[in-house]
Amino acid sequence: MTEYTPDSWVVIKRYRDNDVPFHKVLGGWSGGYLYGDSWRTNSGIIRVDDATDHLFFHGNSGSVYQVNKKTYGLRMSTSGIWASMKTHYGNKVEMMPEDTDWLNMDWSIK
Repeated sequence: MTEYTPDSWVVIKRYRDNDVPFHKVLGGWSGGYLYGDSWRTNSGIIRVDDATDHLFFHGNSGSVYQVNKKTYGLRMSTSGIWASMKTHYGNKVEMMPEDTDWLNMDWSIK
């Protein structure tokens, strides 16, 4: 199991060609002087666990994204990636609202 702890995050809802949705975490890390910003998406959310200040998004591949509840949103590391996704997928992709009830979503991948 690989665990990631992004500086910022959003959940992307994407639709397959058969209009069945699936959800992914888009996480971003702010770079420094020597290393630039970076980002990654998980393989598809299958479960979410709650902790006091964090959520744990479990991915289909076994990875876990530990995210801070207060850092939801696009930042420099992810805003360009989101724009590219919108250009590529059009109305087949959307960003979930920050006030989504993450613990009561149906994460089953159909």
